[in-house]
Amino acid sequence: MNLQKLDWLRACVFGLLSVGLAGCDPAADPQTPDSRLENFGGPTMGSSYSVSYVRRADQPGVAVLQPEVQAILAEVDQQMSTWRSDSDIERFNALPADSCQAMPEPVLQLVNLGEQLSQTSEGRYDLTVEPLLNLWGFGPQSRTEQVPDADQLAQARLRVGYQHLRIEGQRLCKDAAVEVDFNSIAAGYAVDRISARIQALGIKDFLVEATGELKAVGKKADGSPWLIGLEQPRDDQRIAQRVIALDGYGVSTSGDYRKYFLRDGHRYSHTLDALTGAPVEHALASVTVMHPSALMADGLSTLLLILGPERGWDYAEQHHIAAFFVIRDDKGFIIRSNRAFDQLSGNHELPTKLANDATKG
Repeated sequence: MNLQKLDWLRACVFGLLSVGLAGCDPAADPQTPDSRLENFGGPTMGSSYSVSYVRRADQPGVAVLQPEVQAILAEVDQQMSTWRSDSDIERFNALPADSCQAMPEPVLQLVNLGEQLSQTSEGRYDLTVEPLLNLWGFGPQSRTEQVPDADQLAQARLRVGYQHLRIEGQRLCKDAAVEVDFNSIAAGYAVDRISARIQALGIKDFLVEATGELKAVGKKADGSPWLIGLEQPRDDQRIAQRVIALDGYGVSTSGDYRKYFLRDGHRYSHTLDALTGAPVEHALASVTVMHPSALMADGLSTLLLILGPERGWDYAEQHHIAAFFVIRDDKGFIIRSNRAFDQLSGNHELPTKLANDATKG
């Protein structure tokens, strides 16, 4: 499973592609006496976050809003991080089989969502895949990248399976020594939480991004839409291939082309199929999902990437998911988007500089 999202879809202050798109340059976004564009950001979850919003005279400034955002991110980290031993989920992961632990409501909410995604993907998406990630060298407890032998793989798979989890009231329980990893959905959840808090403070026009997951609501100060650049799936440089407009939607991109290792000429992706216990082997390089919930966009983009170009496409159509696929072929890449994605994203041209860069690339 793709459980450590990379920043292929970047937004705002720290994004390479969206400067001049999302409106992070105040000089590029005309101010009015009654409104101005505010930006702030910082580190989070091993990456970064950024917020842009249109501030009007009666609305809070950065000094008020940034601590609110950072408090949410700190809470998510304390509850869901697999990279700190004192987080709620890592304390649960350290427990043996047949154990239970009281959990905050957000953790239980994400466990429920993970179960739904597992069931609809026939177990290929699974939040308990961490032992496999560690075994292959992609997890928080990994020592080195490796191709495990059959015995190692069989032993790790005994500790994988969403069916080993159950919720009893406010407690999360397990009947096997499974470990839960929220890295495929935690950032999307954080973006939704931040967006809800910003709206509760009376702000109507904003763009929020955390580790590449984002959501935009309303318009920029000049009335134009928030525009986001989607990258070409290349590991040598970052070039936009399409621009989409966002208003009221989250967007997430999952890809396997920057985190992998090579052994004996074979490429092993960090995207694992929990059903096989091994990295996926298909031609889908990346998939982008638009959804009213950034949490759902986050999880679904990972799920579709695991399923691959054919099964993933069928799943998106069956479940009415707005999806944009980039598929490898012998000559490069094939781009495929469904009707739902095209209707939501609009048809926006690349800014001149980015278009020239894409042509050169």
